[in-house]
Amino acid sequence: MKYKIHREGLSIIFVLLVILLAFNVPAYLFIEYKPIPIAFIVISTILFLLVINFFRSPRRHYKGEIENMVLSSVDGTVVALEEVYEDECLHCNCIQLSVFMSVFNVHANWVPVNGIVKYVKHHNGRFLAAYLPKSSTENERSSVVISTPAGHDILVRQIAGAVARRIVTYVEPGENVSVEQHMGFIKFGSRVDIYLPLDSEIFVKLGDKTTGGITPIARIKPRNNNDNSTSNS
Repeated sequence: MKYKIHREGLSIIFVLLVILLAFNVPAYLFIEYKPIPIAFIVISTILFLLVINFFRSPRRHYKGEIENMVLSSVDGTVVALEEVYEDECLHCNCIQLSVFMSVFNVHANWVPVNGIVKYVKHHNGRFLAAYLPKSSTENERSSVVISTPAGHDILVRQIAGAVARRIVTYVEPGENVSVEQHMGFIKFGSRVDIYLPLDSEIFVKLGDKTTGGITPIARIKPRNNNDNSTSNS
């Protein structure tokens, strides 16, 4: 699995490097007691490496069966798995599956299913801790609905947290998307909710770790031709 720096982090990393150099070089040159500037350098190096680690962007390729499968959009821990009524886009009861990302996780967001993007909307909001249930409806967030070949609409919601202050969404309505694509990016810790049909076969449980673009989290059932395919619209 190869890594690169995500484009969302390039400017931040460059600015941070300039600031750290501007602080540490004079400190080393002009502070005679060298253990002090050396300590500054060590702390700065750790900080710089943590930021680089946060913005790492692994290249991933799912090699399993993809038909009717839903993959995790993000790296993290499953923190919610319950039946809810989704009233923004789907207007029906769904299974809400939420994955929380710590600052140590990869923060790129993958498209969870192959399909066509039907809906994208950003919502301003609060910055509550992302693991709280009400963060799904009260926090800064971006909602994306993807219509799958199986005839279902899958809602993916990127949610900001107490630290995360910027959500980026790349996909647009009408776009054909696949699980190989990045759907977006959330900066500095947050969560992603995926809303699935009630009859989905769920493969994960609370506390499980997921890998974005790799971990199958559910299988959705294809609709029969005589089913009402608009129930999740």
